[in-house]
Amino acid sequence: MAFLETDTLGQERFSLLLLEPGEIYYEDFSVYYYPSGLSQEQAISRRQRGHLKLCSKSIVFVPKEIQFPILKLPLKFVQDIDEWSGGLFTKVERVIKITADQTVEMKEKNIITPFIFKKEECQHIFSLNYASVDDCLPQMCQVLRASTLPPGDQQAMLNAIMLSRQSRVKFNTSWLEDIYEKIILETRGDRITPLATNPGRIMLTSSRLYFQPFNNIDKWPVLKLRLKDIKRLICRRFLLRQLGLEIYCGGTAPVTHLYLAFNTEESRNQLYEEILSLPDLSLEDTGQEDMTLKWQSGVISNYDYLLYLNSLADRSFNDLSQYPVMPWVIQDYTSSQLDLKDESVYRDLSKPIGALNEDRLERIKERLPDLPEPKFLYGSHYSSPGYVLFYLARIAPEYVLCLQNGKFDHPDRMFNNLYDTWNNVLTGASDFKELIPEFFSDCGDFLTHRGIINFGFRNDGRPVGDVELPPWAKSSSEFVSILRQALESDIVSKSIHLWIDLIFGWRQRGEEAWEADNVFYHLTYEGAVDLYSIKDEAERRSLETQIMEFGQTPKQLFKSPHPQRFTSQSVPKFLSVDNAPRPIETSPVKEVSSLPGLDNLAAVEPKVDKMPQPKSVLDLNKLRSHLQYTLHKDAVTEVRMSPDGLSTFSVSQDSFLKMYSLEEQRQLRSVNMSLMALSSCEVMEDNKTIVVGSWDNKVYFYSIEYGRVLDTLHAHDDAVSCVRWKASKLFTASWDSTVKVWEMDFSNTQSGLPNPDYVGQLDHDEGVTCMDIDDECVVMVTGTKDGQVALWDLSHFYTVATMSVHSSPVLTCLLSSDKRRIFCSGSDRLLKVIDVETMTEIFTKDLTHEICCMTRMGGLLLTGDAGGQLAVWDMDVGQVTQTLKAHQGPVTCVDASHAGTLLTGGSDRTVMLWKEEV
Repeated sequence: MAFLETDTLGQERFSLLLLEPGEIYYEDFSVYYYPSGLSQEQAISRRQRGHLKLCSKSIVFVPKEIQFPILKLPLKFVQDIDEWSGGLFTKVERVIKITADQTVEMKEKNIITPFIFKKEECQHIFSLNYASVDDCLPQMCQVLRASTLPPGDQQAMLNAIMLSRQSRVKFNTSWLEDIYEKIILETRGDRITPLATNPGRIMLTSSRLYFQPFNNIDKWPVLKLRLKDIKRLICRRFLLRQLGLEIYCGGTAPVTHLYLAFNTEESRNQLYEEILSLPDLSLEDTGQEDMTLKWQSGVISNYDYLLYLNSLADRSFNDLSQYPVMPWVIQDYTSSQLDLKDESVYRDLSKPIGALNEDRLERIKERLPDLPEPKFLYGSHYSSPGYVLFYLARIAPEYVLCLQNGKFDHPDRMFNNLYDTWNNVLTGASDFKELIPEFFSDCGDFLTHRGIINFGFRNDGRPVGDVELPPWAKSSSEFVSILRQALESDIVSKSIHLWIDLIFGWRQRGEEAWEADNVFYHLTYEGAVDLYSIKDEAERRSLETQIMEFGQTPKQLFKSPHPQRFTSQSVPKFLSVDNAPRPIETSPVKEVSSLPGLDNLAAVEPKVDKMPQPKSVLDLNKLRSHLQYTLHKDAVTEVRMSPDGLSTFSVSQDSFLKMYSLEEQRQLRSVNMSLMALSSCEVMEDNKTIVVGSWDNKVYFYSIEYGRVLDTLHAHDDAVSCVRWKASKLFTASWDSTVKVWEMDFSNTQSGLPNPDYVGQLDHDEGVTCMDIDDECVVMVTGTKDGQVALWDLSHFYTVATMSVHSSPVLTCLLSSDKRRIFCSGSDRLLKVIDVETMTEIFTKDLTHEICCMTRMGGLLLTGDAGGQLAVWDMDVGQVTQTLKAHQGPVTCVDASHAGTLLTGGSDRTVMLWKEEV
């Protein structure tokens, strides 16, 4: 519960939570209060010392002695404020009288209870201890006049008062820690804590960030954050506008977080960019670029990934109007035992809460024709400040009183019973709330009533106590533990992406949302209304209040279906179902990496539901150069080892095919195959024939046994860029924008080389630069000159999907061994990972050198780059585990088909054989 740790609470009895949400506290005056309803002699003898707080909508007296209640005088009920000098008070100097029709008493004996509203005319007498009446009275009368105006004019006057007061307050430079600090930027902003706003002045220097509030509510007159203690900076959406900046700190910082809001997006961005430009700043590497990859592989939990998505969508623990949202995952709250392997105990995550009950949904749809535009299904949201505090009332009672005007909800409407709450969510006419992170973390304290707060008695006479748990949970900690196990289960893991689609993804808005019965009131969506364009202050304030209290839909993160988490059952649909051809166009989702940092992301947990993968026995740290030779006159373009491991083959841009004997350590063949460069080669399954692709548009078949070219295939209208041999089929890719497929039957080789039979071709928009095919010859991936990657179903010869991945030519592409991912690299120096099921980018890495070649090595990825480095990647986490300097120039090709041995070729014209030291 991060928001309960805010430093503005617990300092004294008075807090901003005693005011209306968003009300501004200006300043206070040391006073004596003379209780009303007593004779003047008694009032003087029983006077109370304390502070009189001047606020934008109320005047609050906070007595020093806690046995007396705090008194709040809402200005809308104040009749008059004037200087007083009557009766015995002629002996008391600097006296102010406030006449009010209502007095609110709060926190008597410092006990949190519902506020007491005394609706009777009363005169409150205060004597100023230090300030003069002329200092105090005009300010009070000014805010009193504002309270008598219509809402729009009232807010305009309050804004003018606040601006005038703030302009007179300059940053106190005596608070600077270091005389050598250089002032970079000074601006105004609000410190945001849940349900409270505190304006102040912000100063950025060369080594620190300062926040100086315009009042004395904070523990520190000036909050000081060293730049080196700032660990994360997150640009936030506040009230559906990009105005927020959340700062997370570590080390010796006085606070763990600071949430600031600004008047304009430009002011926020200016501060953000200035902080980023300072050399003392050292932000944590959050690993944001590979979060989806890690989650999909089971390296991080469902819980952590949902927290990450919430942060990315501007949900924050420090903003109740955008609190992180979590799904109901269990629907059985009556059984004595819960079998987490039984799918029937789980909620259907493909549907929003409002669509789980079909009868209720039909009733909701019946009223659609009578609704004005823009139409909607659900009149309330799945997350709002009221819903968050509904769950947290037992540990955050002051927030409840603040939000509900000093009152607790009726005891029977509180969060009393899990089954009742779930049942109401299923059947209630306007209850569609989801859960919050506390249901899946910590020990469940929010479910326990500690007996300090009196929430009242229910209709059956029972007091509000602990939340009644389902029979299958014996304690609140066990309940939270079981819910967490359910969230991390295989059953939830294989469908949680469908809920992500509803809350953060492509089914959040538009036609897809209507098809999914997932449409809420239009003011909950970002961009639904331009608050800047509304000139009427009252209308704008009304809309802001609706936005804050009604609920806000998270920022949309994904425009296409979200990838599925890998489980033991999950395989790409088109691989497991005999689908008809269905061309699909998808686009990469840029939003996934558009925001810096994470929000309250817990430490990465042990791997969950992780598929076991074989790891390579090849250890780069133990590799030593066993053999190297430079027989080519130009860059080597492909290397291959013979199936028996006795020979190596290489082709080069010098147009030569070379065969080298590892036993005799000498060249056995050197064949000038063409007048142009050779691009690739493959050893055929008869182990006697080498197939070679050339830039002269031809494919050559060379006999190792006879030492000559047996056949030449005029395969394409432009250079052949790649040849691959799989399952008795030859695949040839070309710059003429096609991949052609040929069948060759080697069952009877006595009649010589079988003729290639043309099977068909796969057309592209641009020249094909690379391709990869799975071992079963079911799926193929291709890359093109214009940066596109295409996925092909070879059982039907149709395009599963194409997407623009790189801004320049794709240099190499590869399918993972389980056919769930595509790895690709371009000349833009980006390494990307694409989920096969959804064709969504789940990982992007900007590299120092472009990757020129890659191959599978057990469960790992082996790459060669333009800097001459070999690297082993664990693509479950998107990290390099080993590197080896292999060539003086780019590593252009690699063959890891033989255990314990690696064959590489480079632009330095060298072929190298690497073996592990024993």
